[in-house]
Amino acid sequence: MNDAFTLLRRATDLLNEDVRAQSGVTVDDVRDCQRHHEWELVLDLLMEIADEQPVSSRFWSLLEDAARQMMLEHSADWCGWRASETQHGIFRARLSMLGTEEGGRRTAFSGQGQLRPLWDIGNRAPDGGQSTNIARVWVEGAPGLAPGESATVRLAPLSPEQWRHVRPGDVITMHEGRPVVGTAVIIEVSPPSAPGCEADVGVLRGRSRGG
Repeated sequence: MNDAFTLLRRATDLLNEDVRAQSGVTVDDVRDCQRHHEWELVLDLLMEIADEQPVSSRFWSLLEDAARQMMLEHSADWCGWRASETQHGIFRARLSMLGTEEGGRRTAFSGQGQLRPLWDIGNRAPDGGQSTNIARVWVEGAPGLAPGESATVRLAPLSPEQWRHVRPGDVITMHEGRPVVGTAVIIEVSPPSAPGCEADVGVLRGRSRGG
């Protein structure tokens, strides 16, 4: 098994030499940190660049494996999530949870993709009734989401092909069992970036920032 430092070097080699993050971080900066053995900083810089530049699923998987070896579980989970998005596309939404007194959840949920609620995205069962679809939830910029709170989230559908019709501006509802526990407005839908995947999912690229 390759050590974390070899994995990070391999990931760096997958980047074009002229890419840079909005902060100005470049591949040369990453290599300089490697020479000084600042490996956690190397990981952070690679993640920063890749969050703003198109990279392969392999790139994210290398970062995920390196982060797990370094016991940086949050970073590893994020890199694994991003690897999946390169293959299946990005779905971002502004999610508002119902308060407990409105019939919502009684407790907050962890925002690192563990929760797998049902979503009403407009699909119908063969008899014409409601059909819901499973998608994991990642909360951006927060460790979780409590009843009555709102946040921007990323969704990872279990069956991405069933989400082909979803567009920015669509309103979908989150369910745990039959009751609605949250309402979300889609703000971004982007197709897969991994080679060969776009035709399979066929989602529309669109961007719109929610408040």
